[in-house]
Amino acid sequence: MQGLMQDRPLLISSLIEHANAFHPGAEIVSRTVEGPIHRCTYADIRRRAKQVANALTALGVRAGERIGTLAWNGFRHMELYFGVSGMGAVLHTINPRLFPEQIAYIVDHADDQYLFFDLTFAPLIARLAPQLKGVKGFVAMTDRAHMPAIDVPNLVCYEELVGEHTDDFDWPMLDENAASSLCYTSGTTGNPKGVLYSHRSTVLHSFAVCAADGIALSARDSALLVVPMFHVNAWGTPYAGAMSGAKLVMPGPNLDGKSVYELMRDERVTVALGVPTVWLMLFGHVEANSLDPRRELTLQRVVIGGSAAPRTMCEHFESRFGAFALHAWGMTETSPIGTVCNLLPKHVGLPLAGRLDVQKKQGRPLFGVELRITDDDGRRLPHDGVAFGHLMVRGPWIAASYFKSEGGDLLDADGFFDTGDVATIDPDGYMQITDRSKDVIKSGGEWISSIDIENAAIGHPAVGEAAVIGVAHEKWQERPLLVVVRKPGQDVSREELLHFLEGKVAKWWLPDDVQFVTELPHTATGKLQKIRLREMFRDYRLPAAAA
Repeated sequence: MQGLMQDRPLLISSLIEHANAFHPGAEIVSRTVEGPIHRCTYADIRRRAKQVANALTALGVRAGERIGTLAWNGFRHMELYFGVSGMGAVLHTINPRLFPEQIAYIVDHADDQYLFFDLTFAPLIARLAPQLKGVKGFVAMTDRAHMPAIDVPNLVCYEELVGEHTDDFDWPMLDENAASSLCYTSGTTGNPKGVLYSHRSTVLHSFAVCAADGIALSARDSALLVVPMFHVNAWGTPYAGAMSGAKLVMPGPNLDGKSVYELMRDERVTVALGVPTVWLMLFGHVEANSLDPRRELTLQRVVIGGSAAPRTMCEHFESRFGAFALHAWGMTETSPIGTVCNLLPKHVGLPLAGRLDVQKKQGRPLFGVELRITDDDGRRLPHDGVAFGHLMVRGPWIAASYFKSEGGDLLDADGFFDTGDVATIDPDGYMQITDRSKDVIKSGGEWISSIDIENAAIGHPAVGEAAVIGVAHEKWQERPLLVVVRKPGQDVSREELLHFLEGKVAKWWLPDDVQFVTELPHTATGKLQKIRLREMFRDYRLPAAAA
């Protein structure tokens, strides 16, 4: 027997229609590349998204064709989010921090028909345009007065293109499983691979972001999207913002501590989302200028993702900003939100030190996400908080395969995707990443968590950044080497650091040596690039005493 409910497709266009109907005056505030702060509403976004849809239709763009963007967080990018996907085309957000050769590869691989770009990237477009033979035209996301003087074929002004068309457009009634947007992985071990989201997966993911045990985004929030719109659709918050009616604050290209702090203050931000490196710049600005965030800001919670947040970062937000640090985990293949570290009732009354023991974990899975951990042979491991193994995930917003079947079969016999992470899961369901599977240190047949050692090392006041890699050892196969970047003007010795780590990690996990460097290598998405780090220390030998 079938239920007797209406069958309405879950479409991205329905999100902006809802925002227009019930939150038309909620603001989208953007710091523009041209300089000034721009203010508009969801009603404005909906109107101009329809103009975008008409403009693309006039250009001959058909359902399923890809439209590329090289753009920061801003109102024009938001218009493309809804206009491109709403008309049935596929929005392909491109990470401009990738190597130019990688950008050219993915534009070609995605078969992008048109490429929209912010002024920041005009020189990059000029350099790449001769290689992008499949792109029919390039659209500068600005007005006529600021058009870049670059020699590229079929260069179009965004404001003129949009302004030529009306907002009289009926969103098509698409199949909810139709493709809506495309993001590529950062490609640290080969060419980037495309993850193709659907309307259905995007809307379901938006529900999870708005859920109380998700990010709890609501109409009462002013949300600062420090996470770029080219990083897994800004963690889904532009869509969740339309679903909830939250005010969205877009920082454009200015992600320095001063710019972020001023937006937090001036726009009365209640929730901010970003990666640890941005928050470290924010801390530096606050400390250098002796600011008082508790008095000047209205910040309530900070979502930290992209890489593991040190315990000290969570503590700093609580003590200096009066804000709850909400650790989250995900990846391009998971849309990206997979787990969020909200507290259970039994944790609420704990002292800060006890709560931080929980908050440093990546959190519990949201409804719709299933997790398990397995050993090297695929056998399930217990969720006891002790055993750690390969993190496997499945759910309605988890990738089933890569675009154009790159990479072959992704799922195991039970439909689970191997994330490449190594993790533990405790009896309460809290997951904690201990390593990437390719980075795990195997010493004497046992695994050592490099992330736990790194987070402990970051707690030293003289340490700006830390990384741990495994190096060869005659007896134990591998032993940990700690690589450290000192904070400017600070000093710390090998012996001081090793003593500092005693009691903070298992004794047999203590690094056998410490090396100091001026900087660590990072990927285009800001993640630590341990492949390059291992290459840097390929010929390194541990001190003879450690043998």
